[in-house]
Amino acid sequence: METKIPSQEKSLEKTIALFDAKPYDKFWFDKFKTVFNFKIQYFETKLNPESVVLASKCDAICAFVNDTINKEVIDYLYKKNIRAVALRCAGYNNVDFQYACGKVKVFNVPRYSPYSIAEHAMGLLLSLNRRIHRAYIRTRDNNFSLNGLMGFDLYGKIMGVIGIGHIGSVFVNIAKGFGMNVIAYDPYPKNNPNVLLVSLDEIFRLSDVISLHCPLNEDTHYIIDKRALNKCKENLILINTGRGALVDSEALLTALKNQRIKGACLDVYEEEKDFFGCDLSNQIIKDDILMGLISLPNVLVTSHQAYFTEESLQNITITTFKNLENYFNGTPENEISYYHDETTKA
Repeated sequence: METKIPSQEKSLEKTIALFDAKPYDKFWFDKFKTVFNFKIQYFETKLNPESVVLASKCDAICAFVNDTINKEVIDYLYKKNIRAVALRCAGYNNVDFQYACGKVKVFNVPRYSPYSIAEHAMGLLLSLNRRIHRAYIRTRDNNFSLNGLMGFDLYGKIMGVIGIGHIGSVFVNIAKGFGMNVIAYDPYPKNNPNVLLVSLDEIFRLSDVISLHCPLNEDTHYIIDKRALNKCKENLILINTGRGALVDSEALLTALKNQRIKGACLDVYEEEKDFFGCDLSNQIIKDDILMGLISLPNVLVTSHQAYFTEESLQNITITTFKNLENYFNGTPENEISYYHDETTKA
């Protein structure tokens, strides 16, 4: 997907507080800020009730997936007459929309590159199944043995996809390209991906691989729990590139240790906020569940990397700027409201 850069006349310069800023965020936002006539104050800290004071003299907020937009943050923004929160992501489970209603407007980036996430999900599966990551380390030590590296053909296996929105639909096509038999579950399918829709129980019972591409809400929280895992095949590989809390991590760890399922590919983790995106190589991580998952040979973890392509970052940046520009010009787009969140489940 290519996002076009507008050429309309510039509006009055505004200052944006961008939280959880990484070097790549600064690169892309600096590249396009003059096109949209914005100033940006970058803050490496995540947005929360303690850090929100940093934005006191700004006109709007730019937040990411692990920033917190709760009652305390919303109250402060409202007090300081900051009425716009631009999420540079599609998901918005970190926002208290019911409390935000009538106080601040929240915008997201509904589409930036479904291909990046779908391709990463398949990349994780290929790497775990064929032990590519382990072979890379082994050959760098001049160990060319194939022992322990055997995988299985994806061709003819059953891929179960939970959620067939933009990303899920792209993933369906990728899985079909490998000759997999694809089934899907989505209570509110918006697209027609030419895939057999089945019940959630059938997904658990029939799938050799399950990939999660649904939003996180009250209906999907822990959609993969102990009960679900007990219904799955023992050769199941689970892929999660959606949101961490779609999976009960403790139940998953137990199932993996008990060899109840075959493996897991995780790009997200329900407590990732304190870890993912940070260099903690010289620290002791006290999250026993995360450390337990990483330690297993049949688990592959990446740190919320699936979206991380040049195309995605450019599209996220431009759409975020356009969302803010349209808001300040009185023509808001991509606004997510409490009512939208309550009625839109897919």
